[in-house]
Parts: sequence; C-alpha cells; structure tokens
Amino acid sequence: MFGVLFVVAYSAFVLVTDPPDWLMVVLAIVGILTWAAFVVDMVARIALTGRGGRWRFLLTHPIDVLSVFVPLFRMLRVAALLNHIPLLRGRSGAAVRGSVIAHALVYVLVFVYALSLATLQVERYAPGSTITTFGDALWWAVVTIATVGYGDTYPVTATGRFLAVMLMGGGIVIVGTTSAIVVSYITERIAANRQSVAGEGDQPPSSASSAS
Repeated sequence: MFGVLFVVAYSAFVLVTDPPDWLMVVLAIVGILTWAAFVVDMVARIALTGRGGRWRFLLTHPIDVLSVFVPLFRMLRVAALLNHIPLLRGRSGAAVRGSVIAHALVYVLVFVYALSLATLQVERYAPGSTITTFGDALWWAVVTIATVGYGDTYPVTATGRFLAVMLMGGGIVIVGTTSAIVVSYITERIAANRQSVAGEGDQPPSSASSAS
C-alpha cells in the first residue's frame, strides 16, 4: 500500500511541471509518511527477529533494507503484492515458475519505470541533455536494460550514468533469470517425457497381443 502511494507521489513530483504549492506540500507529506512507514516496518521486523537471525534477515531482504535508505527502491515494494495471490504460492514446479515469472515481470516494469523517472529528474535540465521528456527517458531505459543501446539518447550527468549502470546490471539479471526458467522448463518436460515413455514400456501386453 505504501509502495503504491510512493509510486503515485514520485510520479506526480517528476511528471507534473510547475506544480502548485499545495501539491508540493501534499507530495512532501506523502513522501515523509511512506518513508517513516518503511522505517517503522523495518525496525519492527528486525526487533521481532531473534538475535542470531538479524544479519541473515538483512541479507535476505535487500530491497526492504535499501527502501529505507534509497527512496527509489521503495517503488519495488509494489511487487510484494504478488505474495497475496494464491496461485503463486504453490510448491509445484509450475507454481514456482509462475511465481518467478510474475515477480520478474513486475520487477522489470517497476524498475524500468522508476529509473526512467529518476533519470528524467536529473537529466531534464542538464546542459546538452538528450533526455528531456518522459518518452525519451522510457525509450532510453528500455533499450539500455535490453542491452541494445542505440545511442540516440544517453545520460550526460554523473547521476544519470550511475542509473544507467543499474539498468545494465538489471538487464544481466533478467537475462540470467529468463535463461534459468527456460532451462528449468525444458528439463522438467524432458523428465516428464522419459517417465511417460518408461511407464508405457512397463505396461503389460494387451489381450489381443496375448491371444496372438
């Protein structure tokens, strides 16, 4: 819920040009409240974790930890809503693959959208910038995360280039995740076909064959 509020507030902050003062106040309040909610949630979860498992909790929840310090990562908390879908909580191979695909898709969409907004925010008024609209930022983010890089749009600020590195790293992770899912699916299908063939070979001969 708070992740969705942050997405809306940050989107309005970047995309609305020359916003009225009252809107800036509302967006600031929403930003502070969502940050406070993330901090309280993280502190409570750490406190409820046993002493021996606190470091493990921090290492296994990187997005939650980064959300406290880097506002951009709060948008990725939207993917946590998928955990409430019953179909994605099964333990079968199909359910696990479906969960991975759904989470990866949501993470990619939110990741690209978030970094597009952040890049537009830092690049829009920079001297010599080629990313001056949200369309430019979105196009640049898509071709960058796909490791294509046409070169028609590119960041000129240090912060924009840092965001580009994050996108490149995300693209590598996406390719690796996709490859693992495809290999897992192919392996499972091959195993299922082998079991099917073995089952047919173990069946007793039909009555017609016995009579002959």
